[in-house]
Amino acid sequence: MWGLVPLFWKQLLHIPAAELVSHRIVWSLVFVLAMLAWQKRLPELRRVLRDRRRLLWLSGSTALISLNWGLYIWAVLDGRITEGSLGYYINPLVNVVLGRVFLGETLRPAQLVSVALAGIGVTYLAVQGDHFPWVALALAVSFGLYGLLRKQAPVKPLPGLAVETLIAVPVAAIILGARGVEGTWAFATSTPLQVALVFAGGAVTALPLLWFAHAAQRLKYSTLGIIQYLSPTMQLLLAVVVYGEPFTRAHAVTFACIWAGVVVYAVDAVVAQRRLMKQVPVPV
Repeated sequence: MWGLVPLFWKQLLHIPAAELVSHRIVWSLVFVLAMLAWQKRLPELRRVLRDRRRLLWLSGSTALISLNWGLYIWAVLDGRITEGSLGYYINPLVNVVLGRVFLGETLRPAQLVSVALAGIGVTYLAVQGDHFPWVALALAVSFGLYGLLRKQAPVKPLPGLAVETLIAVPVAAIILGARGVEGTWAFATSTPLQVALVFAGGAVTALPLLWFAHAAQRLKYSTLGIIQYLSPTMQLLLAVVVYGEPFTRAHAVTFACIWAGVVVYAVDAVVAQRRLMKQVPVPV
């Protein structure tokens, strides 16, 4: 779903990125609250809202995910899907670095090689490309820091996402209200189908995040790590094949470095998982 989502946002090119992100926040909240009510889990939300420590962590994660959403939508609308896909290729390697810096996790030699290859690729693009790949780096770092904060906040996926969208709703409401007062609200020039797509943006936003959070709890780490690379690969194919975005020699060298780092990282994760499984005693 993450790999195909550019197709969805491209249908709403007439809506400015700030307004589209605001709608995304509002309708995500509606969708998530409806799910909590349907599952009879609203008391969980109330407990999180009473916990100041968890609210502090979630306030930080809200700022980061809002930045990530806004930047990604702007990149899609501005014809920078290629750079967006580069950011999500780099993201798992950024997570490795963040784990080392903030959580004291030890990096295996293969992980160091993976990070180094990614760094070489990004540096080459920055030097040889027509502009610094700040969109890719900002997407990778913001989502990496978001995951780090969510790791520190002991909140289940659904109520956690509800709190994040609830925190962001006042800002979104101000933006939408200002657009309405100015008479530039996008709904005024949207077709019924486009209005329906805006409403559906809540589900399009929330479902992949919830599925990812649940998958992280159920799948092997190595399996999840490899699956993470399907999304940016699909986005890259959409960018080049469907939307005709440029793919220069600098892009080719950079992606070659990133993919090499991904292969090293994925193989190392599989090997490490197998070693761990061999160490677990088999019950008799």
